[in-house]
Amino acid sequence: MTEDDLLRRDDTGFDRVLAFTVPARHVRGRVVRLGPVLETVLSAHDYPKSVKHVLAEALVLTALMGSLLKEDGAQLTFQAQAEGGAVDLLVCDYRGGEIRGYLRHDPDKVAALEEDCSLEAIFGTGYLAITFDLAVSNERYQGVVPLEGTSLAHACENYFAQSEQVPTLLRIAVRSNGLRCTAGGLLVQHLPEGEEGRERLHAKEDYRDWEHVSVMAGSVQEAELVDPVLNLEELLWRLFHEEEEVRVEPLAPLERGCRCSVEHYRSILSSFPEDQRAEMRDEDGTIPVDCAFCSKILRVSA
Repeated sequence: MTEDDLLRRDDTGFDRVLAFTVPARHVRGRVVRLGPVLETVLSAHDYPKSVKHVLAEALVLTALMGSLLKEDGAQLTFQAQAEGGAVDLLVCDYRGGEIRGYLRHDPDKVAALEEDCSLEAIFGTGYLAITFDLAVSNERYQGVVPLEGTSLAHACENYFAQSEQVPTLLRIAVRSNGLRCTAGGLLVQHLPEGEEGRERLHAKEDYRDWEHVSVMAGSVQEAELVDPVLNLEELLWRLFHEEEEVRVEPLAPLERGCRCSVEHYRSILSSFPEDQRAEMRDEDGTIPVDCAFCSKILRVSA
């Protein structure tokens, strides 16, 4: 994709997630492409280009993994905490098709980053925590892995291998020209249902179905993931047209979903003792609350 392609972008094919399965291979996946929603999230802060790309990659991963959730009201939170690098905090979440994200960075360290820098240079040392909150059962599952590898996608593959024990392939691409930003991603993994009562794939030396699908999916090009002309259905056809059946299901359109509100923060502040709330109040009697996700300052009477 060139800079001119970004400027001519037709936004109707963006901010979408497709779910798909390849039944004969015991494989499921998600493919996503972000455009206007991504730009809205990024516009909340004046992020440098290199930092924008990190947050864009994290938002794609959040959408891919969050869209695996089946329960209404369930939420996935993607959080990286680190020290010694240019970025010390990154938080994204997904709930019901709504995504949001925020990144905290050191401007001086970001300015010193090379164009194609490593995960270690960006974060230093730290960890990635992926949390699933299930609204119906009120259960929470969390996996934590070191921030290691060539990219956030690589760290997520390690998460699935270690915490979920599910073979997973992830491919992410981000393109921007300073005015517009597009990102896309592909997630492919062995169906967890296919492992029930059977030997887990990671423990086997050879599994031809997974090997075949991972090679096909791994052949996707970064340009294809962000191509404004190539829709997601066509992309899946390119990758899996030799399979006897590929089932595709469009999921809810993606939206930017910051859930900050005066009522939300009032309920949080009400748990603080009165003397602490008194210290927080301004001269007008309200408490200013800065939402890092959308960069709004809400004034709460509490």
